[in-house]
Amino acid sequence: MSPRAGSTGPQSPAPATLAFVESPVQLLNVLEWAHVHALRTAAEPSGPPGPELEGGRPRPGAGLTLVVLSPTDPMTRGQLRRMAELARDEGYEVRWEEARGGATAPFHTVGGLAPLLRRAERIVMGDPFSRYVQLLLSITRARDLVVVDDGTATMEFVSQLAKGERLVRWHRRGGRPGARDLVFAPVSARARRRLTPGNGRRVEVFSSMPITETPEGVTITANDFSWTRSRFGPPRLTKGADLVGTSLVETGVVDPDRYLEAVQGLARTYGATRYFAHRRESPDKLHRLAVETGLEIVRPDLPLELIARRGPIGRTILSFPSTVVHTLPLALVGTEVRVAVCDIDPAWLTESASPRAQGFLSGVTGTARDVHRLSAVSTAT
Repeated sequence: MSPRAGSTGPQSPAPATLAFVESPVQLLNVLEWAHVHALRTAAEPSGPPGPELEGGRPRPGAGLTLVVLSPTDPMTRGQLRRMAELARDEGYEVRWEEARGGATAPFHTVGGLAPLLRRAERIVMGDPFSRYVQLLLSITRARDLVVVDDGTATMEFVSQLAKGERLVRWHRRGGRPGARDLVFAPVSARARRRLTPGNGRRVEVFSSMPITETPEGVTITANDFSWTRSRFGPPRLTKGADLVGTSLVETGVVDPDRYLEAVQGLARTYGATRYFAHRRESPDKLHRLAVETGLEIVRPDLPLELIARRGPIGRTILSFPSTVVHTLPLALVGTEVRVAVCDIDPAWLTESASPRAQGFLSGVTGTARDVHRLSAVSTAT
């Protein structure tokens, strides 16, 4: 497959909706949004059935083209390919872009997408903090913009938009902007203006996260994982507990030794036998976890919401503060699975962690619904 020959399905010269995703979770949430949007379109028809309706009912895949801005790490690429297969099964067109395949790749990607961007009526994006997405937003003329969940970062995006702040990922706030940040600042500022409703622009946030600050004019639509629940499960439950990994070490927030000790403590206390790795966890860290904890390391080929829904899965799922403490209870509603979250002890944080890290992580835990909150596991000093 050539870098720009990754399209599947019939070619649509002017899709009504163009969605950009860079991670498996973003792609999953575009499918969830499309599912809800189709139901909403069918429930509130305005006149005769249009191109998105067939006999008054949603036509699978109508008007949506999914563009995968592929990253380079193998695990994420593998999950994205599996998610792309599910999207094709739903009837959507998928366009795979090797967006990071060399120094000239961004120029080829942006140049190839520019005609579609200029004609699309709606843009759906999974990561408004992404420089790639911000650059693409500067090209589009679409007046209808949708942001779907990219995990807990959605909470920070909505908060920053409500306060009129510049778009900065939570674990980088408080740090000094680098040279690339300063060069890209005008594009980022323009993207933030495009994501602010007004002058005919409509902005929707489709989220399973708790939204406490709603920017004026922004429509908030709840994601309850109805597509996932309609397609998969219910799962077969095992007797033991499963532990969900996090990339807080890789992002420089949590000390690796303290993290290892915390995982050991959770596994010992709750009898966990499997560790579901986050797609960004390093192979060296996972090898060390396997050797020193005895846990079976599982590298999922799909987002955990789908893995858990398909099963088998433990009756107890243990997690540190992360997106899954919000999404798994929704995906597993009606089952007997208990989701438990372990707080991050301030002593685990690295010296380079953002000053906002502890407050943000506590907020992720404190706002989670239908989860059991565990005290931080004690570690050696």
